[in-house]
Amino acid sequence: MQAYQSPWVTAEHELFRENVRRFMAAELVPNRERWIESGHMDPAYWRKAGEVGLLCPDIPVEYGGGGCDFGFDAVVYEELGRACVSSFGCAIQSIVAHYLLVYGAEAQKQRWLPGMASGDLITAIAMTEPGTGSDLQAVKTRAVRDGDHYVLNGAKTFITNGYNANLIIVVCKTDPKEKARGISLLCVETDRLEGFRRGKPLKKIGQKGQDTCELFFDDVRVPAGNLLGTLEGQGFYQLMNQLGRERLIIGLSGVSTMENAVRVTTDYVKQREAFGQKLIDFQNTKFTLVECKTEARIARVFIDHCIERLIAGELDAETASMAKYWCSDKAFEIANRCLQLHGGYGYTLDYSIAHYFADTRVASIYGGSNEIMKELIARSL
Repeated sequence: MQAYQSPWVTAEHELFRENVRRFMAAELVPNRERWIESGHMDPAYWRKAGEVGLLCPDIPVEYGGGGCDFGFDAVVYEELGRACVSSFGCAIQSIVAHYLLVYGAEAQKQRWLPGMASGDLITAIAMTEPGTGSDLQAVKTRAVRDGDHYVLNGAKTFITNGYNANLIIVVCKTDPKEKARGISLLCVETDRLEGFRRGKPLKKIGQKGQDTCELFFDDVRVPAGNLLGTLEGQGFYQLMNQLGRERLIIGLSGVSTMENAVRVTTDYVKQREAFGQKLIDFQNTKFTLVECKTEARIARVFIDHCIERLIAGELDAETASMAKYWCSDKAFEIANRCLQLHGGYGYTLDYSIAHYFADTRVASIYGGSNEIMKELIARSL
């Protein structure tokens, strides 16, 4: 039987995949456990990833990127899933790069995008606050104009890449009297920045090597030229128009989790014996894996459709929300069922299924909770 082939994949994508897989096997996988222990990835490996083209592959060449389509970015996320590496926050790098590409002034693009593609700049986007999650209109971090600068005050939490980031897009209120129209995005360069500090990487259930932390801004002075866009109050519009990309990436990562959970579990049950026969020979095992594989294929076909639409510039918010909520929920469900087939070994971190199970749990929370996704989709009913 011929294996399913994603319709957006070309020979160039597959050649890129081979290079990505080799790089991850040589550079990321050997350090996976160390990064889990330390709670963050070494910045040097961002530069190594940049050298082989893993960062910003779909950013134009004139800004240091690969000049390719989103499919090359997608390959990186798929291969991270296969390698079971959750420490490398390159998805955030891609998301921030597209904020700059779409809304940034030409000088901002020239200043920051090449460093992001090379890995010299590590980026984050600071949305969530200690008292504010999916309700972005309620953020309290405030930026007050003072001459040629903004004075930034506030705190952010659960910020991916927060520990390593030296360029952070901060969601803040430039007009506290307004809700959505009072939000702006400030690009904050953190090196030797007075008044800025960050907490230690947060200890989490999963994605333990991902440097998620709290950020604090106390009278931080940010040049007015670091406002993303030409006018204040455009931040909420910018966020809403770019969140679809982020939600597709979360959905794609969920599909990768499903496929790899089925792959490693199939390998395991073909080797493991119980009651004198291989686990794969039990009807329950076969039927469970058949169900999981079928649902993973359904998810793959849907996510491929979404990738094609994004490449064509036609992915709408409703479809991206569907991909995010359904694929993330289904990924956790399938990881859970596959863990059960591993028995007690599935509960140990020596087996990748335990990482797939723990790492994917947060996917229904970040990028907008799945309850919010359903509210967004419901508007189309």
